[in-house]
Parts: sequence; C-alpha cells; structure tokens
Amino acid sequence: MAKAPLDLVRKLRNIGIIAHIDAGKTTLTERILFYSGRIHRMGEVHEGTATMDYMPEEQERGITITSACTYCQWGDTRINIIDTPGHVDFTIEVERALRVLDGAVGVFCAVSGVEPQSETVWRQSQKYHVPKLAFVNKMDRLGADFAAVLEAMREKLGAKPLPLSVPHGEGQDFSGVFDLVDRQHLSFGADDQGATVERRAPSEEEEAFLAPWRERMLETLAEEDEEFLELYLSGEDVSAEAVRAAVRRATLSLKLTPVLCGSALRNSGVQPVLDAVRDYLPSPLDVPPVQALDPLAREKVGLSTDASGPLAALAFKVSMESGRKHVYLRLYSGRLEAGQEVYNATQDKDERAARLFRMHADRKEKLDEAVAGDIVAVAGLRFARTGDTICLRGAPLVLERISTYTPVISLALEPRNSEEGDKLLEALNHFLLEDPTLHVAHDEETGQLVLSGMGELHLEVMLERLGREYGLKPRAGRPQVVRQETVSRTAGAESEFDKMLGDAAHYGFVVLSVEPRSRGKGQDIVFEFDQTLWPEAFTTAVAEGLSDGLQSGTQGNPVCDVRVRVREMRGKDKRESAVGFRLAASMALREALAKAGPVALEPIMKVEVAVPGEFVGDVIGLFGSKGAKIENMYDHAGQKVVQALAPLSGLFGFSTALRSATQGRAGMVMSFERFDVLG
Repeated sequence: MAKAPLDLVRKLRNIGIIAHIDAGKTTLTERILFYSGRIHRMGEVHEGTATMDYMPEEQERGITITSACTYCQWGDTRINIIDTPGHVDFTIEVERALRVLDGAVGVFCAVSGVEPQSETVWRQSQKYHVPKLAFVNKMDRLGADFAAVLEAMREKLGAKPLPLSVPHGEGQDFSGVFDLVDRQHLSFGADDQGATVERRAPSEEEEAFLAPWRERMLETLAEEDEEFLELYLSGEDVSAEAVRAAVRRATLSLKLTPVLCGSALRNSGVQPVLDAVRDYLPSPLDVPPVQALDPLAREKVGLSTDASGPLAALAFKVSMESGRKHVYLRLYSGRLEAGQEVYNATQDKDERAARLFRMHADRKEKLDEAVAGDIVAVAGLRFARTGDTICLRGAPLVLERISTYTPVISLALEPRNSEEGDKLLEALNHFLLEDPTLHVAHDEETGQLVLSGMGELHLEVMLERLGREYGLKPRAGRPQVVRQETVSRTAGAESEFDKMLGDAAHYGFVVLSVEPRSRGKGQDIVFEFDQTLWPEAFTTAVAEGLSDGLQSGTQGNPVCDVRVRVREMRGKDKRESAVGFRLAASMALREALAKAGPVALEPIMKVEVAVPGEFVGDVIGLFGSKGAKIENMYDHAGQKVVQALAPLSGLFGFSTALRSATQGRAGMVMSFERFDVLG
C-alpha cells in the first residue's frame, strides 16, 4: 500500500479544548463544527442539544462529563478535536486527552478570568509540553475585562500571553474584534449566525486604539524570537506573513501563548480561532519523537511520525456502548488496517483490530486504515485498557502509561437481591474499564461493594448510569471520605517467622525501619545491604510482603509517603524460604508502623468562593465551622474572592449551607489539593 503523503499529516491538527467548568468549551466546539461545515445546525449547552454533550447526564446538567472526539475540515487542514470536561471530578478525562494531543485551546471567561480548574488543566498541559492558544470568551458579559485576564494568565499560570486580537468594546459595548496581525476590524454576520466575517480597515480613532496593542505584540515577539528581532530592528514594515511565522515558532517552542477573544454564544470571534489552530498549533510532524521502550533490547527508542515505521499506538480511552467495547487509539508510528492482528504489549495478549472508526461525538464513520498521527476508535480489542500499547508482536514497543489518580470519596452499594448482585458487579466492571479513577472493593465484614471515585458528582453520575444503562437501583450508603495514613517518626522492628506449613518448614527473619517522607513523595523500599548475597526469590518475597503490607496500615488505610529500609535478612539451618521471608517482612512492617506514630491523612480540598462584599463575614464564619483554613482573599470583578483549604469530610452539604448564608449569591469551585493533615 502506498505510503500516506507527508503533506496530509502536515495538515493535520490534534487539539483539545480545555478550561474551567462553564468557561464555554462546548459552546466554542459547537461553533467550530458549524462554521467548518461539520454540522448544519448549532446546538446549545443550556438547551441540552450540544453535539458533544450526548450523554443524558450531560444534557440534564449542562456540563461535559466525558471527553468527546470529533473532527472537522478547515480549508485544507483536518482538525481532530477532543472536548474535555471542566469539572474537577472528571480530571482524568483531561489527563488522558492531553497525553495524546499535539496542541490545545484554553478557554477563559472574560469575567471570571483564570479559575482554579483552569490552573489545573493548564499545569497538566505543561506536564506534557503541549503548545496552546488561549481564547478569552464571553466578552459580551457585564464585567468582561480582557486586560485583567491577560494579567491573570501571567500571575496564575506563569504564561506569557501574546494577544493577536483585542475586543472592540467590552460587556454590552462589545461589537467585534480587531485583528492585530492583519490590522483589520472583524465583525460577524447577525443574519447567518456569525458565518459571514466582515473585514474592514480600522478608522482613525480605532487605529489609535489598535496601534499600542500591535506594537506590544511586535515587541513581545522580538523578545522571544531572534529571527524576528532582526526584522523588527531593521525598521522595515513587518508583513503579516513574517508575524505569523514568528508566532508559530514561539508557540511551538512554548515561549508564548497566542491569545484571541470573542463570544462563542454570540457567534463572534470563532473563525479566527480556527485560523490560529491551522497557523500556529503543531501537526504530528512538529512535535518531538515519542519515547517508547523496546522490551527485547531493554532500551528506549524515539518514534517519529512515520506511516512506514513500526506500529505503536496508545489506548487513551475505553468506551462501552450498548455492551460493545470501543478503544480510542492515538497512532504515533506505523499504520493500522481494519481486521489486522495486533499485539497488546502491556497485557502480553494478541488482539484483533476488527473495525476502525473516526468518531463524531457518539456517531462513527468506518475507516479502512489509520496512519501515524491519527486518532481513531477501534472495535475488537478485547483485552485493552487505558494506557495500553498496541503494536506488532514481531516489533514490540511499550509507550509511557497515563497517570492515574487516587480516589477521595467512596460509598457502599448493596444489591436489592442476589440476581441484581451479579448484574451490579458486571456493570461496575464495565465502568472500571472506562474510568481508571473508579475503584471497586468488596467489604468482607458487611458483604457490600464499596465504590470509590473523585467526588460526589462523579459517584452520583455512576449511580444514574447504573439505572439508565443497566436498570439497576442498588441501595447506596452515605458518601464517605477515603483516607490514607503515614508515620510521624522513624521506628524499627524485627520479626521472625518459623513455622511448618503443610509438610514444609518455612523460616525468615527480617530487620527493618520506617521513616516519614515529605507529602506527595509516595512509598519507597530500600535494601541497605548487598542483595546479591541472597537468592533473588527471597529479596523479591521481602519486597512483595512490604508492598502488600503498605496497602493497609495500622488504621486499615493505604500507607503513603513512607520509606522502608530493610536492614538485615537472616536464615536458620537452611530452612529459609520465600514464604518465610515474605511473612516475616509483613509482620515486622506492621510492628514498625505501629511504633512510628501513625497519622491519618484525608483529602484536603482547595475551595474558592466568590461573593458580594456584604457576605464575606458569613463565608469566613462558615469556613471556620467546617475546619477550613483561609489562605487568601482579594477583589475581583466587583466581588470578594475567598480562598481556603478544607478537609473534604467537612464539606458535605457545604454548597447548600453557602447558598443559604449568602442568599444564593455566592459562586463556589472546589478542587483536590493533596492528602494531608490540615494544621
């Protein structure tokens, strides 16, 4: 088969739309699809008709819950788009999307500016070195302040914004945008839902407003791009083409973030975003080679975007639709044909990619093949899970897995009868395949299933899906906080295991100590002696015994931020065994943890409340009653913003109490900060 032309890949953009909840991501995506001709009627989030919010739970709440994939054509450029959730409970959806995207569009509300979840998703994108554009949305809203959003991007995100367009008026005076690159005024047709873009030269008065903004844009470019600096200092008139080339270089090198503005709901300023995606965000050929592990050679290899290279694809999302499993893949190298036999290197299983699809929200279009750079859905991969690598058995490769998150809240589920019990377990297993942040455990004492997730809304949506998709209405307990534990001081212990198990004697003697680590550092097991003095099976048994023991500490919670030092292993009369060492290590660890001052850690949440000034005292009093610690307070858009850290256990029912205390005039956002003791 002929090699896919490189210029097709060069004209491909894989982008995500990322932002805080209610910034307008889905509304922007809807306009992008409409203006590119992908859909012929615009849906609205507030009406529950948006193309990308196709789940009933999304339509009822007016929020995005699961990342949805689609694509469109803008001129000769094909754009694969993933619309991501903005709610903190669905952070994993954003993480999975950013892992496989080449570029992103960050959406900010012109009134609220940079909000907490905006910071979170921005940091996630920086972790994966994703070049970004910013779109300042809702410029028509009362209190819109374009300059304030730019300043917030500098202060809160550490970004260096580069405005490429500025608003013509703000709030109710907003009537279009000025294009700083082409020095034009853009207005958008009211009669055809903004599809017609009217361009004209600015008036003298408008030019006086425009000139300082354009000069700052050129200066910023000159500071970050040496090639452009020479042109700027030459005194010659700088062409729009030269500006675009410099902006592209600065964007791809992550030095600058181009910023555009408009109002997606009012159909204003969206086409320039599509132009910017085409002109400034990377194609798969512009990003650095992805690193993969060659398990045979045990070395890392760089994979360039080449359809003739070895197949390497990352499974970044699993979706169960009417009992059928679809796995979303990003191809980094090689090509994949419908019906092809493939190898799941992560699970060590042979699989078959029975059918390939290009996705448009919940609709599918069949494909015969996909090539490096593509994002596709595949049916037929029975064993694949999120983070698995799909390749060929003759050329195995393993890509870096997607980060996982620790659940912070759980609730007990009880089937109404034994028949429902089997169905409930099957349904939950389907949810686990789709969502790596969900955990299900069986409580031996009560016989209940314990479902854990990222927040109340997360679990609420899962319960609704159980009813809608599987007809199950299990009894659910009250949500409980998921806790962890750590130690407060160093302590040591030794333990001997010497018993007959069956007909075999088993012996092991282990000396160890435990010590606290700083928050977020995780577990660490260190052997303080030369491990080659013992058979590998024995040291592995000790490590496994310790790993198992750290899953449940003295208070029954997972142990975190602890270093275990194995100081000595002893045998006796040649009766030592792997079982003996494993059990001795486990016993010694439990004793050491008990001596080391165990401390319970609970989820600490970052809470931000925006409220009129007259209610600040009520909000601070409410925070105090919940055991929260006020971190900061400042003025923004005519309101007081109070930021606090609070234990999640104190926040059940907080939003209801807040509405009551402020007559419904407060806005609240909450995000997970860390597991800790609040003091």
